[in-house]
Amino acid sequence: MDLTTTYLGLNLKSPLVPSAAAPLTENLDNIKLMEDSGAAAVILHSIFEEQLEKEQYELHHHLTYGTETFAEALTYFPEPETFHVGPELYLEHIRSCKESVNIPIIASLNGNNIGGWTHFSKLIQEAGADALELNIYDIPTDMHTTGAQIEQNYLDILTAVKAEVSIPVALKLSPFFSNMAYMAKRFSDAGADGLVLFNRFYQPDIDIDELVVRPNILLSTPQAMRLPMRWIAILYGRIESDLASTSGIQHGKDALKMLMAGASITQICSVLLRHGIPYIRTLEQEMVHWMEENEYESVKQMQGSMSQIKCPNESAFERVQYMQGIQSYHPDSFTFAP
Repeated sequence: MDLTTTYLGLNLKSPLVPSAAAPLTENLDNIKLMEDSGAAAVILHSIFEEQLEKEQYELHHHLTYGTETFAEALTYFPEPETFHVGPELYLEHIRSCKESVNIPIIASLNGNNIGGWTHFSKLIQEAGADALELNIYDIPTDMHTTGAQIEQNYLDILTAVKAEVSIPVALKLSPFFSNMAYMAKRFSDAGADGLVLFNRFYQPDIDIDELVVRPNILLSTPQAMRLPMRWIAILYGRIESDLASTSGIQHGKDALKMLMAGASITQICSVLLRHGIPYIRTLEQEMVHWMEENEYESVKQMQGSMSQIKCPNESAFERVQYMQGIQSYHPDSFTFAP
């Protein structure tokens, strides 16, 4: 069975690529185990913009100043010591990974401004990374910032980084654009080698006993794959950038659906946190079993076969599917309050 695929110009032995999560990718032994378990490449955990722009003591001062003034304002940002890997250690980790494994290593930068990204992206390339994923995590709260300004900021970051490096660059995107199709084309035209759909914005929670805002990390479930699958299917064949899916992949069939929609790779994270790194092999076996039963010979044969441009009814991924879904749901019984 031929599981090979191409992503960001990299020839990969399968579409299964573990993605950025510090507990999984900051340890070199884990990276080795990923390779041994069948991972086609590894996307490292992110280095954060805030880590690049300030020395540690300066970061501590600015991020903690005033945070104890009001209960509502506690802990705006994490303490510097909670960052797992600093900039220099991150570069050394890339070098160590490249020396120890034979699969591609894709680095990740997380931020929302140009800042120190451009310089550090070049250092990432020099450290040996095979590609770079820009994880633009931006929650706009300024009521005077327009949608056009936000969109331009994404493009400016992409353009600045592309000007500094020759390795492929992928954008990990939010779905919250007024016209995702339009922006996907703009990113592709601006030189994005790949688009990763979509970034999961972890939502904070409120601790009502301590009266503080706390992070609340929930691992993804198969429900999370519906949105990226839809947009990958819509964009496939219409832009030059490769498409990668992220969120919700729990079974081999989930990965197959993404490939049929048009993804080049499926990033996996939550499933490995739940079941362990060797579960990559189980996902691969599930994929191969289904492909053999359904007489597929390769991943490339199925890639994009269920995309919008290949569907007899192109509206299947648009409004008509919403209407059919609403009308087709018939619960066994209804309970009405008196």
